[in-house]
Amino acid sequence: MSDAPVDVVFVHGLWMTGSESKLLRRRLTEEYTWRTHVFRYQSRSSSMEDIVARLHAFVTDLGSLRTLHFIGHSLGGLVLYRFFEKYPHFAVPGRVVFLGTPSVASKAAVRAARFRPIAAWIGDLVAEELLQPRERRWACARELGIIAGTQRLGLGQFFAGFAEDCDGTIGVSETRLSGAHDHLCVHVSHMGMLVSPAVAREVGLFLRDGRFSLRG
Repeated sequence: MSDAPVDVVFVHGLWMTGSESKLLRRRLTEEYTWRTHVFRYQSRSSSMEDIVARLHAFVTDLGSLRTLHFIGHSLGGLVLYRFFEKYPHFAVPGRVVFLGTPSVASKAAVRAARFRPIAAWIGDLVAEELLQPRERRWACARELGIIAGTQRLGLGQFFAGFAEDCDGTIGVSETRLSGAHDHLCVHVSHMGMLVSPAVAREVGLFLRDGRFSLRG
């Protein structure tokens, strides 16, 4: 897989546009000469069904590819989870990395949603994916690596009151997903992982080799 031409699709999180991944994508391009793409969607107004359908059309429009990896940050990881739930035998081989993606109900989102002004900005997609108890399992044969942050920097921690390590928005335990091939903790915040050289290095290694170099 490492000798084949490689494309990488980045899927952003809630209220983001994908532009925040520019440094991460640049590092992957410079280190591996991979082509990177950003899949954008409306996190407040779109349904997961519509987003998954658009993602399928997006990657189909990329043309004939030999290798296609995916990176999902936060809610973007759940978009990829749903995508591969619907298309478990997606034809183009590759791997997946989740960055700070909650696999269960997000404690910060649940508690923030109790405040009416915030609830109005969350939208139906988050209500569907992050506010209800979930028992998710990665059942796709495509290898999945998960990176969680342990730097408490973010407003979410004030809503959640985490008693565990967290990235300021998502607790480490919330990122663990049965069926994943590797899980790594890095001392970065929820948004900081997108600009971290260490995270970029580990993302690249997992996409290339199917494992992280660090343990945690």
